[in-house]
Amino acid sequence: MKIKKNDWWRGGVIYQIYPRSFADSNNDGVGDLPGITDKLPYIASLGVDAIWISPIFKSPMKDFGYDVSDYCDIDPLFGDLAAFDTLVAKAHKLGLKVMIDQVLSHCSDQHPWFKESRQSKDNPKADWFVWADPQPDGTPPNNWLSVFGGSAWQWESRRRQYFLHNFLSSQPDLNFHNPQVQQAMLDTVHFWLKRGVDGFRFDACNFHFHDPKLRSNPPALVRDSKTVSAENPYGLQAHKYDKSQPQNLAFLQKVRVLLDKYGAASVGEVGDDHSLKTMAKYTSGGDKLHMAYSFNLLTPECSAAHIRQQVEELEAQLTKTGKKDGGKGWGCWSIGNHDAQRVMTRWGKGEIRPAYAKVLLAMSASLKGSLCIYQGEELALTEADIPFGQLQDPYGITFWPEFKGRDGCRTPMPWQAKLKHAGFSQAKPWLPVPKEHLARAVDKQEIDQQSTLHFYRQFLNWRKTHPVLRVGDIDFLDTPEPVLAFTRTLDDETWLCAFNLGAKPASLRLPKRLRAATLVHGHGLEGSLEDGLLGLAQFGGVFAAIEC
Repeated sequence: MKIKKNDWWRGGVIYQIYPRSFADSNNDGVGDLPGITDKLPYIASLGVDAIWISPIFKSPMKDFGYDVSDYCDIDPLFGDLAAFDTLVAKAHKLGLKVMIDQVLSHCSDQHPWFKESRQSKDNPKADWFVWADPQPDGTPPNNWLSVFGGSAWQWESRRRQYFLHNFLSSQPDLNFHNPQVQQAMLDTVHFWLKRGVDGFRFDACNFHFHDPKLRSNPPALVRDSKTVSAENPYGLQAHKYDKSQPQNLAFLQKVRVLLDKYGAASVGEVGDDHSLKTMAKYTSGGDKLHMAYSFNLLTPECSAAHIRQQVEELEAQLTKTGKKDGGKGWGCWSIGNHDAQRVMTRWGKGEIRPAYAKVLLAMSASLKGSLCIYQGEELALTEADIPFGQLQDPYGITFWPEFKGRDGCRTPMPWQAKLKHAGFSQAKPWLPVPKEHLARAVDKQEIDQQSTLHFYRQFLNWRKTHPVLRVGDIDFLDTPEPVLAFTRTLDDETWLCAFNLGAKPASLRLPKRLRAATLVHGHGLEGSLEDGLLGLAQFGGVFAAIEC
């Protein structure tokens, strides 16, 4: 089966770039677009299909770009529109798709729309944001909480009303119940499509709409431990009314119509009490998002059973929703990103085990769905320990010390071990480069054929040649911890994929139906297969073609 050109995203691998921390070309301590452009050959060598660039729009940077003050311009910190055009052109020459991070649910309080809206109750933008009167005692309209701590409502003295903010108080939520707002946001998407982008990562895509009656959320029956950490009271509510509202489906259909005109793709971020169910709804029918990902594999839980449960539950939800909507949706998996502690610390307990990083890539890239890889994972970087005095993330500052925020996964890429600031910049970076990252720098791994970096290149380029791993169906085997095993089937081709997620060798007796199997080579993991007995090295893996 040949994957259609416009379906590159189905089973594709997307490399996420956090621009502040990737490469600094002008030596001001902050990464920028020319820096990314310079490193595109490196990214292309990994064998990924696309890059996803976190927000680069004009912003006061209270949330480092996720608070947008102009959706149609580049923040000078990163460059300008010409630099963006140059980046897109070079990426396309290298065969890379370009996806940008569009923040539709909220903007900055410095955006002209909000500056106008907050002035009075009767100006042209008065209803572009979510405003509500206080309760008789002056308290907020309901009990909704901000993901970043405290009430989701902020008082505005000029209007004598509260406005809604699901994140920072400087990130007011747009009112998507207003058709003008919907059109304005679609126009911003259209602006970048005309500029040549190949797709979008839609931030917080289930936060667009709210309950117009502003009903309070009930307590959570089971605390949400995936979207937020234990010390955050946000997880104590069942978020029935403040997000994931049914009206969002019709808006996503409008987005899809626009994307289809340009052959562009989309991946939505879904943080919800029932993320997998919402992902299925948002991607079903072929008329909404192309794919979506959640935080379900961004938690500390890393057992084989947990991974299997998430994939099987998503597939069940996709099948169920697809029958109703006339077509199954598509998932996207991620074990690390700019919002989560680095996986080598979260799952690997901070130990630098290149073999573990290798098997995690092979496993996650073999699941059914697409895959997002976060910059630095190919180097097996661990979480940086940033002292409180150097913290930049307002989320971490609020919940310190139990939750240290997201700075630890956002430190600069280490390019050259012996250069100042690891070759990221000649100036002091906005976040420090951890000393322990120097040994994992790109130049060090380039000369080591056994490095994690070389494995990423080998595995991802090998995977590209096997459509069964990109789009085949998945069926799990019952296996003891820490082994995860499943088959992938496409047309008349079936592969066995087995991974040892543990530090000790493991063996597995295959069921009779799978014993007529032939090892597939070229992936770089260690394992054996003889007379139906799988032998898996520590952090090893096996791929085998099943003879029908």
